[in-house]
Amino acid sequence: MGQVVDLECAARAVTAARQRGAVVVLANGAFDLLHVGHVRYLHAAKQHGSLLVVAVNSDVSVRGAKGPGRPIVPEGERAEIVAALAAVDLVVLFSEPTVRELIERLRPDVQAKGTDYTVDSVPEGPLVRAYGGRVVIAGDAKDHSTTAVVARLADEAKGPR
Repeated sequence: MGQVVDLECAARAVTAARQRGAVVVLANGAFDLLHVGHVRYLHAAKQHGSLLVVAVNSDVSVRGAKGPGRPIVPEGERAEIVAALAAVDLVVLFSEPTVRELIERLRPDVQAKGTDYTVDSVPEGPLVRAYGGRVVIAGDAKDHSTTAVVARLADEAKGPR
């Protein structure tokens, strides 16, 4: 089981892992209402290295990106759930709109993004490539989303039509 840590602890762990020859992968997301798409994304991300660090959006950043009423699950619980996945080594919460600050601090060898991106559309891609890292697209087709689950539940709560 992975650990939920702060950025400084993650930086120390990444440095120690690199000294042992590890390839560091960074993945990120809100992970609100964990679903199979999340699991497949993180499993696929781990295939690109030996240490998977997952950056989980804070409640404030999820609310900013997804709107009022989100997240459904509080940040501490989301981080703990993600850390419990077999592929995940470390989880770090972040509040910024992008993972740029984490990338600058951790300098992952690989940044893994989901299939709703292309290698060229990842916002932090140029930063990662500038220091010699690479960007990969991981997981299966974006057929699952928390937003769709929430919409379906809201629709079903309205009752039969």
